[in-house]
Amino acid sequence: MKHEMRRAKQRLSPEESLAILEKGSSGVLALWDGEEPYAVPLSYVYHQGKLYFHCARAGRKLSAARVCPKASFCVVAADNVIPEKYTTAYRSVIVSGRLRIIEDEAEMVPALRLLAEKYNPGHGEDTEREISAWISHTLMLELRADELSGKQGKELLKQS
Repeated sequence: MKHEMRRAKQRLSPEESLAILEKGSSGVLALWDGEEPYAVPLSYVYHQGKLYFHCARAGRKLSAARVCPKASFCVVAADNVIPEKYTTAYRSVIVSGRLRIIEDEAEMVPALRLLAEKYNPGHGEDTEREISAWISHTLMLELRADELSGKQGKELLKQS
């Protein structure tokens, strides 16, 4: 179900929203486990309309993804408190879509390389060693970005 942004003037352009996703280092993945919501902070990589996260082969995040593949992911790019105005100057993006669990090692490796290159660029040989050491303990989650919504606070809008 698509929701309209109440304060449309604060909407970020698709290009600004994608730039936040590409530059961000972490975000919060929100899931539903069938009984209650579950939100978990994660490192990620964005590539060609999809977000990739690594996870263990067992655990709450994976269990929730198996129960309900619908998920959202939020990245906060700015959150500057302005005490005298009782507000914050914020900029954030929310991605909504469906999760897919990647269990095939041949499909996981390219996603793991993307993740490794984002957080430890230029260390290909080390990356390959790490992937080989951890692949049997790892799965990947892929979140297809069906809906992308970026927003900034009024204080940042005034500065634009």
